[in-house]
Amino acid sequence: MSSGESNALDTIRRIDSLARRHDVSYQGCTVRWREWGQGPPLVLLHGGHGSWHHWIRNIEALSATHSVWVPDMPGFGDSQDLVGDRHDAQRQARLVDTLAGNLDTLLGAQTLIDLAGFSFGGLTAGQLAARRGGVTRMALLGPAGHGGTRRQKTALVNWRLNDAVARRAALRNNLQSFLLHEPGSVDALALAIHETAALATRYRSKDFSHSTALTSALQNLSMPLLMLWGEHDVTAHPVEAAQRLSDERPERGWCIMPGAGHWVQYERHQDVNQLLGRWLSPA
Repeated sequence: MSSGESNALDTIRRIDSLARRHDVSYQGCTVRWREWGQGPPLVLLHGGHGSWHHWIRNIEALSATHSVWVPDMPGFGDSQDLVGDRHDAQRQARLVDTLAGNLDTLLGAQTLIDLAGFSFGGLTAGQLAARRGGVTRMALLGPAGHGGTRRQKTALVNWRLNDAVARRAALRNNLQSFLLHEPGSVDALALAIHETAALATRYRSKDFSHSTALTSALQNLSMPLLMLWGEHDVTAHPVEAAQRLSDERPERGWCIMPGAGHWVQYERHQDVNQLLGRWLSPA
């Protein structure tokens, strides 16, 4: 194991060791939640082929002012998969119901939360806000489900390989072509996170991510909304998607982060942490 790989695992273990773990069962599915910090609750939802690790560079900063709650969503990471047919068209609705039921158990049905979601987690955050209510502010980072055009030019390669070296090479290629922009951002920590999450993913999010489901979910929501894309995000034309989702409503703001790809809160974590810190401040 290289020193970079060792340091990456140490980083993950250190932040994980600070978490308070909660296993919550709802309709036959047990979901692992991690909690950091104290203060008003902030729920963070990861992307497809992801886990709580998608927020690895943000948790410590955000937990300085909030109790940060991050699940491995059903079918991801340390959580169980949903029961039933994996191709059920209602599977995403059941995932959202599970998260809503979990939050009622963990925090209480009347507890107000702030909510942020990345990629597929952005779509899920919008649906969760519509389903549960009680969301004070919401931030969507590179959200899926916008229904607009995408600008991915390089096809993803098959990473489901038995040879570990070949698998990591494929995952590194996919990180560079889909998630991150700068070659230097594809570091040992990003690769460790991506490989661990990909191997643990059992939920097929792609069909939902390519839909217009987020647009539909936002129609009747009126809380303040912040949307953020990396300048080079391949999952959207950011300005086009922002204009569509903001719909000229004054409570909806958006910005483009220079020099970043899709996984914007990893690649530009310091800037994103400052931005979210200001957005989530009661002042």
